[in-house]
Amino acid sequence: MRQNNAPNGDAVLNEYARLAAEYDSRWSFYIRATSRETIARLSVQASDNVLDIGCGTGAMLAQLAALFPETALYGVDASSEMLAVASHKLPSTIELKQGWAEELPYSDGTFNTVVSCNMFHYIRHPDAALDEMLRVLRPNGTLVITDWCDDYLACKLHDWYLRWRDRSHFRTYGVRECRRLLQAADARNIVIEKYKITLLWGLMTATSQKSTESQPSIETAPMQSAT
Repeated sequence: MRQNNAPNGDAVLNEYARLAAEYDSRWSFYIRATSRETIARLSVQASDNVLDIGCGTGAMLAQLAALFPETALYGVDASSEMLAVASHKLPSTIELKQGWAEELPYSDGTFNTVVSCNMFHYIRHPDAALDEMLRVLRPNGTLVITDWCDDYLACKLHDWYLRWRDRSHFRTYGVRECRRLLQAADARNIVIEKYKITLLWGLMTATSQKSTESQPSIETAPMQSAT
């Protein structure tokens, strides 16, 4: 497996090797909140193939399996330790693979839906990762990304601190930057919502679709926000 987000790739792997055993209990509220907000923005059919990028310990995949038992679910994560935890909690029908977002181990047009939750701030090459996410989507497939939102002061301050303190962290984005990245990747029907899950901590969820052909992206819905 090529380490596409070097030089911080080793830092990411080391961080999650250390956290894997206690990750679910340590971040239980955050995992529940972010998974809930992401799943609320999905439209999944029984016949769909759904990929969770940065699936970690499989928390969101477990919820998806309970909600959509007939849907084919897949997960990819860079950390073998996190995947080991996921494999013990998830049904054997869910395929888990080790890999980086910048080089997904799947063929073109494999999935109806691709999701990513709490992972994008680790990606050193977001343009490459978005290209990969859209590559593995089928035409008109849906991409849903939830991550910290730099438009909120608490997230901005935390981002500044982690850039100095934590080599596994890369950066967070605001709504404008997120939209620009998706447009550059030729995503279409871009909708970005920002909202708080605590008094201070804010997230955003970006939903977009893969173009049926190469064309400039078109934003067809205004940004929504919730507090």
